[in-house]
Amino acid sequence: MSPLIRHVLLIAGLLGAVVFLFAGAGPAIPFAAWDLVDIASEGGTALLAALWCGLVLASRPDGVVTRLLAGGLACIMLGSWADCLDEVFDVEKSALWDNVLEALLPLGMLIVTAGMVYWRREQATLSDHMRKRERLFRNHRPFDRITQLADAAYLRAQLHIESKRTDGVGSLVLFDIDAFHRINREHGQPEGDRALQAVAHMLLLNLRNDDLLCRYAGDRFAVLMPGLAEPEARAAADHLCRMVSSMRHHAPGGRVDITLRHGCAPARGAPDALLGALCRQMDRQMAAV
Repeated sequence: MSPLIRHVLLIAGLLGAVVFLFAGAGPAIPFAAWDLVDIASEGGTALLAALWCGLVLASRPDGVVTRLLAGGLACIMLGSWADCLDEVFDVEKSALWDNVLEALLPLGMLIVTAGMVYWRREQATLSDHMRKRERLFRNHRPFDRITQLADAAYLRAQLHIESKRTDGVGSLVLFDIDAFHRINREHGQPEGDRALQAVAHMLLLNLRNDDLLCRYAGDRFAVLMPGLAEPEARAAADHLCRMVSSMRHHAPGGRVDITLRHGCAPARGAPDALLGALCRQMDRQMAAV
């Protein structure tokens, strides 16, 4: 049974258990006496809290933040569900268990608040980790599935932003993996994907915090280096190439030597024209080999 189904069954079981508890504690109130607005608002709150709880459990790994958020939402769900069923069943107001269930609603809000505080700390850590991958704004859609880097569309958007900077200092470096087709041919595409991931990680480790690394296309990576003039960017690119070439990447068939070539240009002008010029520069280097 998948975790999602288990979570759905657990939430449905909790809601069903509360219904049976109320049904056994008192008779149903005649429909004419129901307060439909209260039932809709309190029942809707309970169902939405159940949905949010399921989404948290299904989309996050286990941990303190996940448990606090899911536990708090579960308490809100049960407290709101108890308030809703109070409008349907005639239960004595002195019933301790009923008061306890209703008290879960404010308790759940406190627990969710604590979870949000820890979630904020978690996001601060993740944002620091993602700084070299996203820069300035976050959008989950234009990210490459294999390397978890931003793609060419995101790079173009960042180049457009960079072109509006008043200082006008910044460079774009394009990297190409030498003979990448040979890795795919000799070791298979899965190993080629692993090589792309290894190169991405090595580049990330050696970039400045202000730099942005993207997967441009295929075996090509692009690095936007704001604040660096072209000579400085070329020196930085040479260093990055040395770091990748010194990396020990092992495939099932043995060690794979990975080397890079690069092209560099000032990050000015139209993004498409700049990227096109760099691609032609890289193609000339490959043709000269």
